[in-house]
Amino acid sequence: MIASSAELSIMVRRCLLTFKPFRIFVLGIGFFSLCFLMNSLGGQFSAKRPGDSPFTVRAEVLGGPESRGVLRKISDMLEVIMKRMDALSKLGNTTDLWCAKGEIHWHIEMIQPIGLVERIQAIAQNMSDMAVRVEQILQRSMANSRVRDGALGQCETPKDPRYPDCPSKMDWMRSRWTSDPCYAFYGVDGSDCSFLIYLSEVEWFCPPLAWRNQTATPTLKPPPKKQAVFQSDIGTLLEQVGTGKESLSFMKRRIRRLAAQWASAARRLDDKLRNHWREQKRILVHVGFLTEESGDVFSPKVLKGGPLGEMVQWADIVTALHVLGHNLKISVSLKELHGFLGVPPGRGSCPLTGPLPFDLIYTDYHGLQQMKQHMGLSLRKHKCHIRVIDTFGTEPAYNHEEYATLHGYRTNWGYWNLHGQQYMTMFPHTPDNSFMGFVAEQLNETERLNIQRNKVNNMALVYGKEASMWKGKEKVLAILHRYMEIHGTVYYETQRPPEVPAFVKNHGLLPQQELQQLLRKAKLFIGFGFPYEGPAPLEAIANGCIFLQPKFDPPHSSLNHEFFRGKPTSREVSSQHPYAEQYIGRPHVITVDFNNTEEFDETIREIMKINVEPFLPYEYTCEGMLERVHAYIQNQDFCSPEDPFPPVNSSWLGTSPGPFILLPNSSILTWASNVSSYTSWPPLSALRLLASLEGQSCVKACQSAGLMCEPALYRFINIKEAFSALDFQCEGLESEMNHLFPAFSTEHAECGLQQDPLLFSCAGSSAKYQRLCPCRDYRIGQVALCRDCL
Repeated sequence: MIASSAELSIMVRRCLLTFKPFRIFVLGIGFFSLCFLMNSLGGQFSAKRPGDSPFTVRAEVLGGPESRGVLRKISDMLEVIMKRMDALSKLGNTTDLWCAKGEIHWHIEMIQPIGLVERIQAIAQNMSDMAVRVEQILQRSMANSRVRDGALGQCETPKDPRYPDCPSKMDWMRSRWTSDPCYAFYGVDGSDCSFLIYLSEVEWFCPPLAWRNQTATPTLKPPPKKQAVFQSDIGTLLEQVGTGKESLSFMKRRIRRLAAQWASAARRLDDKLRNHWREQKRILVHVGFLTEESGDVFSPKVLKGGPLGEMVQWADIVTALHVLGHNLKISVSLKELHGFLGVPPGRGSCPLTGPLPFDLIYTDYHGLQQMKQHMGLSLRKHKCHIRVIDTFGTEPAYNHEEYATLHGYRTNWGYWNLHGQQYMTMFPHTPDNSFMGFVAEQLNETERLNIQRNKVNNMALVYGKEASMWKGKEKVLAILHRYMEIHGTVYYETQRPPEVPAFVKNHGLLPQQELQQLLRKAKLFIGFGFPYEGPAPLEAIANGCIFLQPKFDPPHSSLNHEFFRGKPTSREVSSQHPYAEQYIGRPHVITVDFNNTEEFDETIREIMKINVEPFLPYEYTCEGMLERVHAYIQNQDFCSPEDPFPPVNSSWLGTSPGPFILLPNSSILTWASNVSSYTSWPPLSALRLLASLEGQSCVKACQSAGLMCEPALYRFINIKEAFSALDFQCEGLESEMNHLFPAFSTEHAECGLQQDPLLFSCAGSSAKYQRLCPCRDYRIGQVALCRDCL
């Protein structure tokens, strides 16, 4: 019996310990509920002031739905507690391990406070009733505030033909406004008034509201224009580039190494432009492919021989912009991008919080996609300010979303509906895009003489940092080994790759300066077909090497080669480095069929006899790049709408040959000087009009005449008088969306005009058409600019 009493005592103490925390929890819930109601209801109504705007109302009632939700949750929790207490009260009828004996049932009854279950039930009912009353009060409060603001009866969806999308946008906001926190950030609270205010003042789908105080959101004046001044100090630029990534360290090392050459080039260009006032631009550079959100696949590869061409170009772009004296901001993360642009908090559905704080934005395809996700409708409004650094180029047929979708040109990268010259390439692939480029180190006279004295006549360096590039090149290497000592810079971690023969002296991955010294000794720099169009061949040629590369037959393109598949271009690549083949050529660049061993052997013997001097095209010098970037910044404007052409009152309308005349002793037409002048860049004085052959692109047609195709001048030849001037007899004249137009169909004697300016394209050909081509002259060594373009 004694043992039984002791056991009973222990059980009772356990029951007490079990219920004390529960009672404390119930009291805590009640206290929390009371505080919440006092704070919520007190804050909702005591803070109201006469004359508050709907935005002020939003700040006070934004918690309305949340408050009601919390009240309901508390009510539900109390109901659950009540049910559990009710279940515990019935434990006397159970066989629970420690409270199942009939003799201790009375202890449980004693432990429970008198009427606790009934009290919890009452609290739960009161909370439920209170949630309903709060909802009614909040609704009345919002209605009263609308009356005070004069909004009652004026928050109905307006039916204005100038804003046809307003009703559908209102419906969307009613059902989806909670899908992104940015709407609440802009004052949306679930009411029709807040929807209308947002859609008329933040976005532009609904008309301005007459009852709104329009001075509440003043239009900010653009900052005053400042003069750009050349600057040679790179200290602030290096700080802006930042740290923390090996890719950024690589870029900073390059900026430091070329600083003196940039400063010297700035002085020379300053002398050329002495009398020209240059406007300082506010420029954002967002390097999308280096952000963590895009994977930043380049940074880990910097020390392992990965592709550095993009980082070379970006380092040179930011340096050129800085040296030209522009106000520069650099972003390599989404957080920085949000801060610079003024992106509202949320998921990116809303426009920016203010006007675009930049005149120009340089980014890449990754950055463009990130801007689409985080700028909302602002991207559509401000995309004319964007310049896309695009290594391989984007042709208009791929860029025009509707046309690309309808005609099979849709890829993963195009379809942005930008102006073709907003894409900026590493090499002048196609005139449809702007040629941005990069720079190679320029030698002084002493360095040039030293290189010529120290060249090793039988030394060859292979262009290929990855072992995979050497695969299948055994025959070529064996022939080359007969005449030359072969060097390589192949990266490997532990074991020498089997693709690199034992007779190759491999130096491993070298810093830029050590690679430079190796190039200054080598006579031959040989490519194996990949990578395509990198900066290394130009650096080798600038250091006195002959560049030997394979010819591609048939040419590689998106139609027949995996590397180009999906890229927004139909360009055919005839060799590993088409620019070197076409614009430099022999003796610095030799292109042969590597599959023809006899031809390859003969070429190596020829190279052994050739001596070349270091050579660098002017457009790849610091001065050449500064010149080009300056011209683009000051003259390219894709935001101002172009005047319609031809104007209605033109004196030459309906006459033949219209505004075109023949150049002396030539079959090429030019713009008549006695015709009214029109503003354009390049200027109309550079225009040369000619027709392509059937099946020939305008790129090829202009090149055959020693000229460059210029898409910016297309609008001046997209007229019926151009066909007359070229002696085309048009039996019919049609206007349609076709990236080959304007063109003449020889089969049907029909003339076709271009309907959409975004499809003006120098690229593209068809055996059905002779294309009308706007060609222009160019500066020697600077194909991107005409003679009068600087």
